[in-house]
Amino acid sequence: MSRRFFLWMRIRLLDFRSMACAAAISPNVPWAKDPDDRLLDRRFRELGLSLDSCPSLRADVARLYEELAQAGLERFRPHCWLSSEWFSPDGIPGIAIPFYLAHPRLIRLEKSQMLAVEGGTLRQRMMILRHEAGHAVCNAYRLHRRKRFREVFGAVSVPYPESYKPDPLSRSHVTHLPAWYAQAHPAEDFAETFAVWMTPGQRWRKTYKAWPKAFRKLQFMDAIMDEVGDTLPFVQTRRTIEPLSQLRTTLRDHYRKKRWFYGDSFPDFYDRDLLKLFSADTKHAHRPTAAAFLRGFQAELRETVARWTGTHAYTIDQVLRDMIDRCKELKLRLAVPVHLAKREATLMVTVQTMNFMLSGTQQVAL
Repeated sequence: MSRRFFLWMRIRLLDFRSMACAAAISPNVPWAKDPDDRLLDRRFRELGLSLDSCPSLRADVARLYEELAQAGLERFRPHCWLSSEWFSPDGIPGIAIPFYLAHPRLIRLEKSQMLAVEGGTLRQRMMILRHEAGHAVCNAYRLHRRKRFREVFGAVSVPYPESYKPDPLSRSHVTHLPAWYAQAHPAEDFAETFAVWMTPGQRWRKTYKAWPKAFRKLQFMDAIMDEVGDTLPFVQTRRTIEPLSQLRTTLRDHYRKKRWFYGDSFPDFYDRDLLKLFSADTKHAHRPTAAAFLRGFQAELRETVARWTGTHAYTIDQVLRDMIDRCKELKLRLAVPVHLAKREATLMVTVQTMNFMLSGTQQVAL
């Protein structure tokens, strides 16, 4: 039996172990039954959590290590820790994992505050971990200093933009995380390319064969990882940046800033968009109000548009709330059958969301 097959079987086993560990959370947390208001007033460092207290996350990290080994990176093991969000610090070959994934109560809080949980499923967590591992391996082997790296991806010294304008038709970048995130910055392009390259079962040679520039990046990745795979990383520090135990910020302040980030810059809907679907004509006075229709359909609409566009659910929800308020002001009512209204409303919000993304204001979050 080949070593590659053995590693593949180990990864499958870790899938089941990760799911089995999901409920195995340390019970020594006094805030587990706190209402949201009380929990929001706690500081990060008061949560008393670490990666060691979360078997499910430890299993995910172990799975990442097995995948790295399967990809030929036998000596690269990025260290991981809990922090406020996902990130891999510049110059450090490690990965910060968001605190809310360490306990079911915090997952529920994240969902109530942001309407979505980034990394809430095993598939999503592994996609993000592979992306962050791309940043970490770049730091570990100082790959961004190589001339060939700059020729293929560009200079990572280019300042990070606050937002970017993706091109959905581009074949110069791989697609891994939502919202064409590889287009945000050369460092993200590298991390996304690494994630595609290392994903088990990803047949990138076939998938990207007709994408010359993206294919060239994957070929570079294959060559450079083959070169460094058997070597010790140049950077082996185990430093952690902004570990949970040192963060004095309250959860309330954290979510206030996070909601502002995802909800502040979305443009207003124009009345003409709403009037294409709803009507203020008195002949529809017997029909349900547009506001009531959108409220009843809000969660489904939000999740559908977020899934297809890659925009954060909280951002879309702010738009829907504005739409509902405007429908009330205009006294709009449903003018078409409900099934047709659902379809048209989904298309309308999707188009407006895509217009927003392509306007150059798509946030850089990772």
